[in-house]
Amino acid sequence: MNIKEQSYWTNRYKEKLTGWDIGYPSTPIKTYIDQLKDKNLKILIPGAGNGYEAEYIYKNGFENIYVLDISELPLSSFKQRNPEFPMNQLLHEDFFSHIGIYDLIIEQTFFCSFVPTEVNRTAYFKKMSDLLKPKGKLVGLWFNFPLSDDTEKRPFGGDKKLYNTYLNLYFNAKIFEKCYNSIQKRENKELFGIFENK
Repeated sequence: MNIKEQSYWTNRYKEKLTGWDIGYPSTPIKTYIDQLKDKNLKILIPGAGNGYEAEYIYKNGFENIYVLDISELPLSSFKQRNPEFPMNQLLHEDFFSHIGIYDLIIEQTFFCSFVPTEVNRTAYFKKMSDLLKPKGKLVGLWFNFPLSDDTEKRPFGGDKKLYNTYLNLYFNAKIFEKCYNSIQKRENKELFGIFENK
């Protein structure tokens, strides 16, 4: 476990500095889940925070869903809201140490939390690929706004061209476009992507 990162995020939750937390499942993720037919998919949501997307997915009949966060606080909050959710599927772990194989991984304000070095961004996409079965899918949202030089100011941005330099090493893009159904405060600031593991 990366203790520094664990402490950082736990303190953010304690101090209620959780601007990324909208309090409900984001529309693009909800829309994507609504069209999935196979309820047996094994799904991971890393950096899930309070896990509103995971809660929505679980309540829509997907029982094979795993919720991962480096801080225990949001996982406890999730469990309080969803007491019937299996404890062994709530993972208090460092994403980069996690071991597993999944059909689908959901990205929601996770990538943008890492300091945007080439090492970190490459490691993120490599780990996503390692956790997915061949042809497994990485699906979600990436922020579409300029990347600043400030390495303290999260969330960190980028653009489609920049992200593709990392993505193309491990994934084939099925869709990677400006998001048409972002929530209002993120309108014109998100890219929606569906990527298939090579």
